Amino acid sequence: MFRDGFPILSTPDLGRAMRFYSEQLGFQQVYAFPAEGEPEFVTLALGPLTLGLGKDTEAPRGRHVALWFYTDDVDEAVGRLRAAGVPVIQEPQDTPWGERVATVADPDDNPVHIGAVREA
Repeated sequence: MFRDGFPILSTPDLGRAMRFYSEQLGFQQVYAFPAEGEPEFVTLALGPLTLGLGKDTEAPRGRHVALWFYTDDVDEAVGRLRAAGVPVIQEPQDTPWGERVATVADPDDNPVHIGAVREA
């Protein structure tokens, strides 16, 4: 059902976080949204490890980690998770960057994003 995933760290200062992960740990930026101007989200890579960094000035202290998992059918995956009693934080919706995304909560209330690339 799920094929791959990566952690996402939220930060009030995306530039500071990007500099830390690239200059101090050797990550390379492989994606930015939006593509033009100041990014709100970036994907960094270090070998096989992928890390997302998202700008979030309102994340509660200590609440800066989420997980992202890809699937082929977000609606079906969320339906199965809901039937198993998993809380749905955000219903499936289409995004401006071309994916369909929903968010559920793990047992400790951490956000888990479920995404799929929309068919063109």
